[in-house]
Amino acid sequence: MNELATLVRIVTDRRLAVLPFLDFSDKRSQNKDLQLVKLLEQDQVVTQNQLIKSLYGKTDAKTQTTFRKLKSRVQQKLLNHLYFLDQSDPRHIVSRRYDLYCLGLLHQAKILLGEGEYPLAEKLFRKFYKVSAEAEFTAYSILGAKSLRTLYMEMGRPARYKWISGELGKMQTRMQLEDEAEQLYSSMKLVLNQKVRSRKFMLTQLPEYEHRLEQIHKEVKSYSTFHFLYSAKLFKEELVGNYQEIIKITSSTEKARKQGKINEKRFDKRFNNYMSVYAHLQCRKAKQGLALAEEYFKDFHHSSGNWFYFLETYLLLAVHAQQYGQAFDLLLQARKNPYYGKQRAAAQQRWELYEAYIQFVRPEQSPLKMRYFNQFVQKVPDYSRDKQGYNVAILILQFLYFLRRRDIEGLLARLEGLRKYEQRHLRDPATLRSQLFFRLLLMTVKENFVLEVCEKKGAPILEKLKAAPQPGQAYGEIEIIPYEDLWDLTLGILRQLNVEQVALDQAERNRV
Repeated sequence: MNELATLVRIVTDRRLAVLPFLDFSDKRSQNKDLQLVKLLEQDQVVTQNQLIKSLYGKTDAKTQTTFRKLKSRVQQKLLNHLYFLDQSDPRHIVSRRYDLYCLGLLHQAKILLGEGEYPLAEKLFRKFYKVSAEAEFTAYSILGAKSLRTLYMEMGRPARYKWISGELGKMQTRMQLEDEAEQLYSSMKLVLNQKVRSRKFMLTQLPEYEHRLEQIHKEVKSYSTFHFLYSAKLFKEELVGNYQEIIKITSSTEKARKQGKINEKRFDKRFNNYMSVYAHLQCRKAKQGLALAEEYFKDFHHSSGNWFYFLETYLLLAVHAQQYGQAFDLLLQARKNPYYGKQRAAAQQRWELYEAYIQFVRPEQSPLKMRYFNQFVQKVPDYSRDKQGYNVAILILQFLYFLRRRDIEGLLARLEGLRKYEQRHLRDPATLRSQLFFRLLLMTVKENFVLEVCEKKGAPILEKLKAAPQPGQAYGEIEIIPYEDLWDLTLGILRQLNVEQVALDQAERNRV
């Protein structure tokens, strides 16, 4: 039922207003069709048996057979509506608009050709070829050129035939090089979704890949070769953690776009903007990045997954700028989005972790919220089987949680977890920041939580932490709150514990 529910969501959200929602030619089926759609529109997880019972009042072999027919019929009607989705909203990928326009022209031209209407078919094929060439869809241009070549052969027009054959040859040569560039980039991109070890290996291959992509783009100068080279450069700098260079790349790319040097029918400025704000986050330029995020966020449609990805970075920038109130508002904005539940489980777990950190910094007064926070922070969610991601952030949050509660038993258990994790997964020099912060946390226990001693002995480690570079994506480390700010928070907890201990000691003396 997930596929059908997805179709309902897409069609209801993006269909053209001038079209009826569903075209019912069979009056007998109209009520059931509409009932099924309305049931699926509800933001609830329902099973197939629950749907059958809601529609027919019972679940037996006969109603299940009837439902299968109903499901198939409604699904086909929804699929038919995909031809009429509104692609004009600039908050969606701009290239999709021209892509679907080209496909529509091709479809119409082929129908006319099949009907023997050669003059009309030629006009549409030429328009298809022109639009695809302007948008630099090389594969479509080849398809259009082949269609026109066949058409001119059938119409007996040798001059036109010779011209389009020459154009086809140029396009096929370009396509071979674009295919090579795509294959190189795909090999690099594939590593991004693999384990840290694979990412590190790719670092040794990147210079060769990038050099070849530069050679291809210099020869072809098409949008596709630009895109693969541009993406590969961003990918490389992200892996090694050179985020300042990413800011330069995105800035120069935006400048080139405004100068008309990049095909705006294809270029997704939203991705360029996202990489810019993400790089500002990693470069510890939170205030500048936060200002950019506020400007760029309006370019993302609330129904897209990219809206949530951008909002994550936006929220982290607010946290790093210590604008915790704004971060909480952004968190609520994500929660209120009707598409929040459509995200993958891992993405929803990240939002839960962000909420836990924000709530730890700004404790919620609601007993219900605090009970939920206590339950969440005491368990270790399975965010990743690899040695990357949010495992460090979880361990740190749990340690600070038990420290604030003066729960020595829970604290010692997490202390052992910190030690084991550091020994197993934080031995690489690139994880220096996490190593140093773990040393600071471990020291608080070793020095029996004495504030003055922790401040004094922690000062040299803190200086090393401030000087340590941010790790790249090849090493998979994420700081939800900068470690420097977390250390200030840790010292604040120790200070409060000291005040409480002095008060307890004084109360004990008074009783004696």
